[in-house]
Amino acid sequence: MKRFSSKVAIVTGGGSGIGKEVAQRLVAEGASVVITGRDAAKLDKAAAQIDPTGKHVRILAADIAKPASAKALVALATAEFGGVDILINNAGVFNPKPFLELDEDEYDGFIDIILKGKFFMAQAAAKAMQLRGGGVIVQTGSLWALQAIGATPSAAYSAANAGVHALTRNLAIELASSNIRINTVAPAVVETPVYNTFMDSEQVKAVLPTFNAFHPLGRNGQPADVAEAILFLASEQASWITGTVLPVDGGVTAGRI
Repeated sequence: MKRFSSKVAIVTGGGSGIGKEVAQRLVAEGASVVITGRDAAKLDKAAAQIDPTGKHVRILAADIAKPASAKALVALATAEFGGVDILINNAGVFNPKPFLELDEDEYDGFIDIILKGKFFMAQAAAKAMQLRGGGVIVQTGSLWALQAIGATPSAAYSAANAGVHALTRNLAIELASSNIRINTVAPAVVETPVYNTFMDSEQVKAVLPTFNAFHPLGRNGQPADVAEAILFLASEQASWITGTVLPVDGGVTAGRI
């Protein structure tokens, strides 16, 4: 029996990186998935890799910062696959910039995409999960909400993710009576395309290896490292875990070498 047989999942930020890895593994373990992101072409390409048959994957290009997008994703999952059992609340944005240089539009971008987007996505999914007798939400938070990292100044990003962590604990209490669990993973440096949004590929190639030693285990994370933790929290194996924030960070929160 596959862990996610007959389950229906929504994966935000599912076109690349951690979200794509999770969607691929969900389908391999029996689920049907709806993936979303802002780039339709990228989603098409990801969907073909996630499920070449096309039977168990649907896409919706949308801006997760808008609550209407959350409702549309739930409507699509319900129309195509019958409902929602799992939400992987993963979409985010990252762009280090000193606090004294950050303007209001940039601040709003972090809050809207990371916190507001996850808030209303969780709300729409939870309403659908109640119709199924329960469900599971797993969110992507951040190590940067647990610790400040001088090399990557990220005040607004960190504050938004701290909100995601607080949301996790609050929803765990509010949704427990509906048999809905919610947990969050807090990754350190994971090698995903997010770094290409503020560096060119040559810079990424030069800068990312410098972070290997930042992690006590000696290497940056890969999408698969975080995906494994997310899938565990989404599965019945974690049926007595809710309201947790799990660092998936190569040992960074343990201390310094």
